[in-house]
Amino acid sequence: MGEAPRDGVHVLRGGGFRLPGGGGVQYAGARADGTTREAVLRDGDRYEAGRREWAVKPGTRVTVSGHAYTVRQICSYRVVLEPESAEDEAALAAPPESLEPVGGTADARLCFTTNKDVLAAAAAGFPAKGKKLPLVGNGGVQRFPTGLSITVSNVDTATDTVGIDANCAAIPVAGYKGVRVGETVEFAGVQFEVSALTEQAAELTRTSA
Repeated sequence: MGEAPRDGVHVLRGGGFRLPGGGGVQYAGARADGTTREAVLRDGDRYEAGRREWAVKPGTRVTVSGHAYTVRQICSYRVVLEPESAEDEAALAAPPESLEPVGGTADARLCFTTNKDVLAAAAAGFPAKGKKLPLVGNGGVQRFPTGLSITVSNVDTATDTVGIDANCAAIPVAGYKGVRVGETVEFAGVQFEVSALTEQAAELTRTSA
């Protein structure tokens, strides 16, 4: 997968990320042949029919609303983009007025950021590394300190797969479908392994600091 830049934009599979300048991008799909991996990016921070799409590899340059980014990493669970301009890099890292979410689109500065204080607050809202995060199914919503909410959309014990959706600032930021035990998902810059499934819940184990 390669080494991701520490301050890169993490666009999560099935979700969107709002970028400086009013644009956005989604991680719409992935392709892998065992040796190389490609991602399909879609213009806009949420799905709209007819939006432009790009098939990208690590090193590909993309331009969104006049702002240029380089694809630095592609994983099954995320694409990492690096802004080319210092202005965009600074805008992404700018501190919010408050670390307290208020709900809805007003939380965008907490949800779409590379600011270290925000990411630290988000990480602190999860169980510690190695600990379990249980997520109850049947549409139950679990909320976290910087405005993120996570929902188990479905658990299929016949195929041992789970669907997990995440929203922040009224934007779907992740939509993990058909995830199996042992696979990785990410929320707010923190990685988890799906460690167990039951008919009622999914259990995640935090794997990153």
